[in-house]
Amino acid sequence: MQIPHESFRLAPGAAGTLQQQIRARVAEGILAGRFRAGDKMPSSRGLAAHLGISRITVTLAYADLVAQDFLTPAGRSGYFVSATAPQQPLFPQAAAPPGRQVDYAALTDRRFSRNARAEKPQDWASYPFPFIYGQADAQLFDHQNWRLCALRALGRRDFDTLTSDYYERDDPLLIEYILRHILPRRGIDAAPAEVLLTLGAQNALWLAAQVLGGPGRRMVMENPGYPGLRAVLAQSGGETLYVDVDEDGLPPDRLPPADVVFTTASHHCPTNATMPLARRVALLAAASARDFVIVEDDYEFEMSFLAPAAPSLKSLDREGRVIYAGSFSKSLFPGLRLGYLVGPEGFIAEARALRATVLRHPPGHVQRTAAYFLSLGHYDALIARMKTAFRRRRMAMDEAIAAHGLTMAGQGGFGGSSVWMRAPDGVDCDALALNLRGQGVLIEPGRVFFGPADAPGNFYRLAFSSIPPGRIAEGVARIAAALAR
Repeated sequence: MQIPHESFRLAPGAAGTLQQQIRARVAEGILAGRFRAGDKMPSSRGLAAHLGISRITVTLAYADLVAQDFLTPAGRSGYFVSATAPQQPLFPQAAAPPGRQVDYAALTDRRFSRNARAEKPQDWASYPFPFIYGQADAQLFDHQNWRLCALRALGRRDFDTLTSDYYERDDPLLIEYILRHILPRRGIDAAPAEVLLTLGAQNALWLAAQVLGGPGRRMVMENPGYPGLRAVLAQSGGETLYVDVDEDGLPPDRLPPADVVFTTASHHCPTNATMPLARRVALLAAASARDFVIVEDDYEFEMSFLAPAAPSLKSLDREGRVIYAGSFSKSLFPGLRLGYLVGPEGFIAEARALRATVLRHPPGHVQRTAAYFLSLGHYDALIARMKTAFRRRRMAMDEAIAAHGLTMAGQGGFGGSSVWMRAPDGVDCDALALNLRGQGVLIEPGRVFFGPADAPGNFYRLAFSSIPPGRIAEGVARIAAALAR
């Protein structure tokens, strides 16, 4: 790696000669770990010109550093950080006495960080039994065709798409595919002005809550429900109300007076319950009679492999009361961070204006790569492959759960990529998860999915999107053994 000239400066009034100051700056960089073995130093001519000093001063400083084994010469190639250069001491160095520090916890009131989140270890892939939700499986993803689509998007023909600022617009090729291929699968007919691209489903929910929320607004979410939505609603300025779900999802007859209702009707998070058609119709009738808006988070509809996907609420809506949020994070990969909102033109215009205050639009090359991947048929082939794999893994999960007498709490009759589990009363699943981690098993404790008033501790979620099918039985056996203890 080439160390840039800009890494060096001479402080006015600093002690020592110019040669000594250069030696000190290089030694400090090496000892601090900023300059590493093999890094190439700036040329003596270039560094001298940058600092405005004589070249011989730099040359002499480099010679001293070679003598001290900080640098090593390589003929005409220049000077490099020595592989045997002194290293930073391993013992902790005394810190300088701190000055008066700002108390940011008090200043910010921790109004964002105090919201409970589902914690996932960064090194989850190193565990042999990762029952972790939402991660992509490298064995299933179509790396080759995604790479080809990315190269095509980076080509000269798409230069304007790659480099231009769309201001508040989105890639028309991706919007067209969503309108003609993705939304019709959910029975949704929309115009370009009724679709807005987002940075994933989380960003879509945030935009919807900000546009529809505010002081005095009553926002309803499911209990248990998506933890990320709870944090979003806390920022909306409105009042968050919780409604307990049953085996069919959100019950319309239990809704309190509300302005906006958020629901995961097709695959309830986290139980996977699918709202029956009759209940969907009843929810829309309640919205019309009581004048509230519904935000439908349809984050996993592509994973309906046990039975056909039920009609989306948006497809049944005749009054423009449903805002539909979709995502490619589960069907492609979470790092893509690409989702979309579908709603009446007036709502989308307001959400687009809000998005422009935070970000103009998702990156153009990401949009165009996804557009090519979808339009060339690779997406449909990937979805078919994932459904086959997930069906096999779900069968392995069902067999292992039944064999060990564990209790499945969620319905999950249409598919998805996880199962919702209930441990015996009195079991603390946070402690259970910590215990299992030491045995190479990762599970998700369920407490974070419930409202803060009364969060039971004996639920947990097991996902199978990232674990090989051959390891499922052994992983479930370890969970059962831990519960038995």
